[in-house]
Parts: sequence; structure tokens; C-alpha cells
Amino acid sequence: MKKLTLIPVLSLLLMAFVIGCGSKTDATKTTQNTSSGETKSVSNTGTSVAVNSGVSVIKWVGKKVTGQHDGTINLKNGQFTVENGKLTGGQFDIDMNTLTVNDIKDAETNAKLLGHLKSDDFFSVDKFPVSTFKITKLAPATEGGNYMVTGDLTIKGITKPITFPANVTINGNSVTTTANFDIDRTEFDIRYGSGKFFEGLGDKMINDNFNLTLDVKSN
Repeated sequence: MKKLTLIPVLSLLLMAFVIGCGSKTDATKTTQNTSSGETKSVSNTGTSVAVNSGVSVIKWVGKKVTGQHDGTINLKNGQFTVENGKLTGGQFDIDMNTLTVNDIKDAETNAKLLGHLKSDDFFSVDKFPVSTFKITKLAPATEGGNYMVTGDLTIKGITKPITFPANVTINGNSVTTTANFDIDRTEFDIRYGSGKFFEGLGDKMINDNFNLTLDVKSN
């Protein structure tokens, strides 16, 4: 059975969540804690704009020594807060049951990997069907987007602060957010195949980072 590292977004998460690190571009940044003096806590004032979960998508890429896998995961619901043409906050729920594997075409092999990702080795989807992301701070980005977004990402009941650059376009009450960044799965107790916790893995080692690409749109 093929094994993969992952999560489950944000928007955001967002979320969520989902296996090894993905392909790097100049705009790709590993998430990190931030205490920059330019960063301001979100006000969450203004108009609440609902996310359109039907057109929003979170793509994940997980890598291991012998290759990589990719797929998608969907938002369950969420909202942006905007005021005077600026983003002032947001929170998002990620539906872990919508996790898919896209690169494996054989149905049986695909199902085996998907089942493994949903198991306790990775995301424990039966126990934790929803991951969440809540924006806590916003600041101007110096590269990779026009906002530096900081927020609390919760996967498997574990909450960690993450920071990533995002491109946010606001037209009236219409909001589109795109972002590309990495998450360290081991911070959410997803240790399967991690070289940090297990020795002698050889070519069965899975990257600790997984990559998320967000394309989140409002209604």
C-alpha cells in the first residue's frame, strides 16, 4: 500500500491539513509564528461575507522519498470580514471527509491510500471530521501576496498559529483569496513515516511538510 504524508487547510485555511511538502515557487513560504511590530490583531469589524464552498478549493501535495501524491479538500463553510475595501478577519471550517487523492487512477489503490490518510496514522477523520482556521492577525506582505495572514489552525483537535502570504482581492462584497504555503504535519501529531521520530525508514520516509494551495471565493 502506498503511503503518504500529509492536511486538511486553510483557507486557509486555510486548513487544513494533508501530507508532505509540495513543489516550491518563489511565492511559497513555510508557515511560521510571527510577532512583527507591523502585524495588527484583526478587528473583525465590517461586513461578513460568506465563502462559496462550491467553487472554493484547497489543493494539497505530499512528498516522500520515492515520489509524491496530490489531491483536494473542501471547505465546509466560512466567512470573510471586510471593511472599507480591506480584509479585517475571517474564519473557516474544513470538511476532512471531502479529502481526495487525485494522482492515483487505479480505484483500489486510490481507496487504500485515501483510507490510510483518513486513519489514525494521519488525520483521524472519524474522530476529527472538521479542521478549522481563524484569522488572528493581518499585515502588509513584503512578497508572495498583499497580505501576511496569521491565524489559528486546528487539526486533530490541536491548535497551532501559522503565518503565510496571501493575495486578497476585494471588489465590494466579493472576496477572492489565493495562497501557497507549507505546513509541518508533525506539529499536529501526524508522525507516521517522519524521520524526526523514527529511524531506519529509508525510502519509506515521508516529508514532514505538506503543501497547500488555496483558492477561496465568496458568494
